[in-house]
Amino acid sequence: MFVYPEIDPIIFSIGPVAVRWYGLMYVVGFVAGWWLARRRAGLPQSPIRPEQVDDLVFYAMLGVILGGRLGYTLVYGWAEIAADPLYVLKIWKGGMSFHGGLAGVLIAMWLFGRRIGRTMWQLTDFIAPFVPIGLGAGRIGNFINGELWGKPTDVPWAFHVNGQVLHPTQLYEALLEGLVLFVILYAYSARPRPYMAVSGLFLLLYGIFRTFIEFFRVPDAHMGDGGYLAAGWLTTGMLLSAPMIAAGVILLFLAYRKREPAA
Repeated sequence: MFVYPEIDPIIFSIGPVAVRWYGLMYVVGFVAGWWLARRRAGLPQSPIRPEQVDDLVFYAMLGVILGGRLGYTLVYGWAEIAADPLYVLKIWKGGMSFHGGLAGVLIAMWLFGRRIGRTMWQLTDFIAPFVPIGLGAGRIGNFINGELWGKPTDVPWAFHVNGQVLHPTQLYEALLEGLVLFVILYAYSARPRPYMAVSGLFLLLYGIFRTFIEFFRVPDAHMGDGGYLAAGWLTTGMLLSAPMIAAGVILLFLAYRKREPAA
């Protein structure tokens, strides 16, 4: 068992401006994704040129931040909004929904694709391998913030937090949705794949990983009966991940049935 070290979420402050670990994790994710995307954009099968990567990352960043924050506050944060209507703008306090961020990125890729003459799926095939870097970094930010802990447990890698011994589900997600998903997608996309295949594999694996981790997470108490939507085990995260798994299977089926080149 480990003892949670109670990390200060603020790295340093300059007057009223505070630099927080949570925000820094997102910066790390975007910078690492940008660097790898610039390298991949130089390959013959890339749908975009290296000089277009900067704009692509900017669009993706807006989609993640706006979609992720709005998605979180609309699904999970009604109590916080009722207490403080400006809570939706306070990203530094944590609270980003992956599913909202995904919707935001899809819209952003559709808009950017219209600008450069590419389809949304061409661009999502390109950026999907880099998304797990940001996901993993964001979950480490959750861990530093001391939020999104899992259920009580007696496993040897659990953390002692405020008198309880809990699953470090933020680290589970950083491992599965971050490192493992990145390695699989980056290796899979290293060779030319059919149109929509990389996007489909991302949706499928993320949905499976997220559903698995939901069994160890503490559900949001204000959602359903004790946080569960039904049967004493179904959570909001599982419900939102089910369409992703289905969409991933459908995209992979269509991709390998048509075998259309990605770019």
